[in-house]
Amino acid sequence: MKLIVKFNLVLSAIFVVAFLLSGWFTHALLQRNAKTEIEENARIMIDGATAVRTYTSQQIKPLLQTQMTYTFMPQSVSAYSANEYFKQLHKNYPEYSYREATLNPTNPSDRATDWEADIVREFRQNPDKKELMAERDTPGGRALYIAKPLAIKDPKCLDCHDTPDRAPRTVIEQYGSANGFGWKVGDIVAAQIITAPMTLPIQRANSAFVAFLLSLAAVFIVLIIAINAMLIFLVIRPVNQLSNMASEVSLGNLEIPDFQVTGKDEISTLAEAFGRMRKSLVEAIRMLES
Repeated sequence: MKLIVKFNLVLSAIFVVAFLLSGWFTHALLQRNAKTEIEENARIMIDGATAVRTYTSQQIKPLLQTQMTYTFMPQSVSAYSANEYFKQLHKNYPEYSYREATLNPTNPSDRATDWEADIVREFRQNPDKKELMAERDTPGGRALYIAKPLAIKDPKCLDCHDTPDRAPRTVIEQYGSANGFGWKVGDIVAAQIITAPMTLPIQRANSAFVAFLLSLAAVFIVLIIAINAMLIFLVIRPVNQLSNMASEVSLGNLEIPDFQVTGKDEISTLAEAFGRMRKSLVEAIRMLES
């Protein structure tokens, strides 16, 4: 087996190992970064909704308290404000969704679905848990959701949710007296749930991964071509010439021209040593002939 073949086999084996290891590490890193990006975006959105809820309950609701006596003002409800806030975001980010899933809601549109109800029950069973995060399959593909519990902390909330008799007339006229009552301070009645798509960030991560592998393969191809060219011109060709000269000398042809030596590398040193050996051999033969 020729030297260049052995060299390329070793270089190829090294590349395959390095390619697999770097591919595995890069894929894991890109996937982790994609999931981190999804989580950060979801947290920003759910924190924004929480901020809107707080602003509404602390500043908007007191201003509309008098008007609530005459007509129902949904702008005074923190859940309404949070949903309106997200509707505006949804125009630019249609893949994201926000829900305030409630087991016993005043507004029927807030009623929790089966999987959302499981989240609320999980918070009820583990009141110290402040967040749930998991992945689930949706019609639009794999999605990540972050959920936070909504508990009754302010006794004023019971003005509308204690019993139908205590609730404002305008609330009863708007939603009826069948739902949204019987709440108590400390109860976890709902969960904020933000759902973020994983498909697009994962696709971007996969595209970056493929681009990285192609770039790595291209670098290897260029590198192996350059190394082979250098090996041929600096090592193999001079060694072949020296081998041919040695063969001629072994056959008795002592009149071959000297090997042209340039540089101070190992091949040049070998060529100089071969030249001295040939000259010594010629002198020894001439002495024997005389």
